[in-house]
Parts: sequence; structure tokens; C-alpha cells
Amino acid sequence: MNTPQSSRTPAATSLCGLTFLALDLGSSTGWALRGPNGAITSGVQQFRPNRFEGGGMAFLRFNHWLSELAESSGPIAAVFFEEVRAHAGTLAAHVYGGFLAHLEAWAEFRDVPYQGVPVGTIKRFIAGKGNADKQTVITAVKARGFAPADDNEADAISILLWAIENYGGAS
Repeated sequence: MNTPQSSRTPAATSLCGLTFLALDLGSSTGWALRGPNGAITSGVQQFRPNRFEGGGMAFLRFNHWLSELAESSGPIAAVFFEEVRAHAGTLAAHVYGGFLAHLEAWAEFRDVPYQGVPVGTIKRFIAGKGNADKQTVITAVKARGFAPADDNEADAISILLWAIENYGGAS
């Protein structure tokens, strides 16, 4: 079991049976939620601004969506997200950074612990290889009984399963 180093990292012994949120951040954000009863729900939420909106509208909608999700699911005990260190391009890096900044501010304001999980760690956990491709991750998630709509949802489910195994015990 990992030993948390940061005050914002979930405590390994105190989160069993509580609500976890896992996110694959981006304009198409994959999400997975484990409620206090152990039920897992997941999906993909779109945050692309339409042609008549400024770029900041995506982040405002993301913030609002997080708050609605927390309100409808009960208090969120911890948030886990895919920690990306290399991006395909500058725009992808800017978008990810914007969502990450808003997630961290949202969590800090509500005193919700959060932790990034490196991409290789997630892929190694779910597919057995740290450099597994998207299809391999989707197939591995399906083998565990889930039906992800796309790679974003599959990544979020993978993050959630990793978090449950490392911090949440068996539900």
C-alpha cells in the first residue's frame, strides 16, 4: 500500500466505503464514481465550448458539473485523476492544464483530497503494460465487466479501480 506524502493525498486507511471520483481530464472528460454502497457509475462529459462562447466557458461548466456531481452523489471523499506529463500538442497541454487547475481549486475549496495517477501506472494496473494502447485498455476494462463508451471512460474506470485497490479496500 502506498504511503501518502501530501496533505491533499487521500489517507490509505480512512477511505474504505466512501465516495471516490476518478477523472480523465479533457474536453471530453471520462469519469467514474464509486458511491458509499460500492456501486460504480461512469460516463463521458463534454466540455467543448460552442462557437459563440469564449474558451473559459468550458471550465465554468466543468466546475458546475463537479459541484452537481458532488451534490447528487453525496460527499466525495477523494478525487483521482490521470496525471499526464507529455501531450500530443500545445493545445492539448493548455486544455489539460486548465481542467487540472479548476479541479484542484474546486477540491481545495471543499477540502477534498486529490491525487494524480501517472498514465503508465494506470495502464500497467489495468492492462499489464505501462505502454498499452487505447484499445488494449478498453478491452481490459470490458473484461472486468464494464462497457465504456470510449477510451476516456475506460481510463476513468481504470483510475477508479486502481484507487479502490490502493486506498479503498474491497467494496
